[in-house]
Amino acid sequence: LIFGTLYPAYSSYKAVKTKNVKEYVKWMMYWIVFAFFTTAETLTDIVLSWFPFYFELKIAFVIWLLSPYTKGSSVLYRKFVHPTLSNKEKEIDEYITQARDKSYETMMRGQGVLSEKLRSFSMQDLTLIRDEDTVHMRSHEPQLHPAGGSLLETIEDSGT
Repeated sequence: LIFGTLYPAYSSYKAVKTKNVKEYVKWMMYWIVFAFFTTAETLTDIVLSWFPFYFELKIAFVIWLLSPYTKGSSVLYRKFVHPTLSNKEKEIDEYITQARDKSYETMMRGQGVLSEKLRSFSMQDLTLIRDEDTVHMRSHEPQLHPAGGSLLETIEDSGT
């Protein structure tokens, strides 16, 4: 977390604060590569976590990504990520648009169904529901008996 997230987040903050475009680009490339890494990591953790030194290799990889000497994130971004995203950009944009439209339609459909259900209730229906709940709740309350009744009789009368 320190190497992969906190240090890069603070460095990104500094780049934004100083408005250094070179640093902006550097950290944007890092975050894009890191997003792919964490996505792949979810799968590889399940499959490869038994591998000796697996976690140490992951830490070394993140340090390699961050290192100003190796410029790992820049290398991966320029050689793999950018060309792949450039080739698939139109398809990805279409997929995102479709997903956004479907989620909006689903939300509106769900909201419409809920609105119709609520509109179908008249005030009398709502009053009946409230009255039924009150009667239902009262039926579960223990009955109080005159002073001569025993605790055992009270328990038997309440059905418990």
